[in-house]
Amino acid sequence: MLNYYSYPHTTSKEWVTFVHGAGGSSSIWFKQVRDFKKHFNVLILDLRGHGNSKPKLKDTFKSKYTFDSITNDIVEVIEHLKIEKSHFIGISLGTILIRNLAEKRPELVQSMIMGGAIIKLNFRSQVLMKVGNIFKSVVPYMLLYKLFAFIIMPKKNHKKSRLLFVNEAKKLYQKEFLRWFKLTSEINPLLRFFRTKDIKIPTLYVMGAEDHLFLPSIKNIVSKHKTSSLFVVDNCGHVVNVEQPETFNKQTIGFITSLG
Repeated sequence: MLNYYSYPHTTSKEWVTFVHGAGGSSSIWFKQVRDFKKHFNVLILDLRGHGNSKPKLKDTFKSKYTFDSITNDIVEVIEHLKIEKSHFIGISLGTILIRNLAEKRPELVQSMIMGGAIIKLNFRSQVLMKVGNIFKSVVPYMLLYKLFAFIIMPKKNHKKSRLLFVNEAKKLYQKEFLRWFKLTSEINPLLRFFRTKDIKIPTLYVMGAEDHLFLPSIKNIVSKHKTSSLFVVDNCGHVVNVEQPETFNKQTIGFITSLG
């Protein structure tokens, strides 16, 4: 089972589950946990191969990495803790996993908060993936990861997010990185499906105004999906919860309490 940390609340019945992105870990949420546990029961977890969810020998023979198998890892923790329903908060690739979970097990999902969400790969990010695929076996993965981090978060004020993600990624093994990278081959059809289907679960997108790769497609999707809304954070890049934690926490806690 995935490594996880839970913070039960003395009176609240509501759960909030945090899902990090590729190359991150549960530690990227430390500025959220502090505020959220005052209001809700909180669950943070390390995705397969990340943080303290280290791959074991038997995992080598497990089914290959797919969005469904990684989503099932999350469901396993939820069911183990007997959580009937949760609000889910994700960042970057974590938003795809949450949306996939909502597709497979909608009864578990009370609402979705998507930070630095990915709903469409534009031309630049498609090229990035292709370049990565060509060089992934010959270039040290940390070099690729640093390049990706810089293209996604290029500005001076994104530096903290870049460093955090690069430092977390250093804890990944090369083999693990390659397994996650292979997921990109199934990302386009999945995102296309998500764009066409309005899932009818309350969804808040929290995007940085400087998230140049992903913000335009989110604006487009929010105009079409009736249960979705968008909050844009000024002077902020892709990793909104790290760059502007106070704004992120205020908006997201406000969103969850407004649903009650």
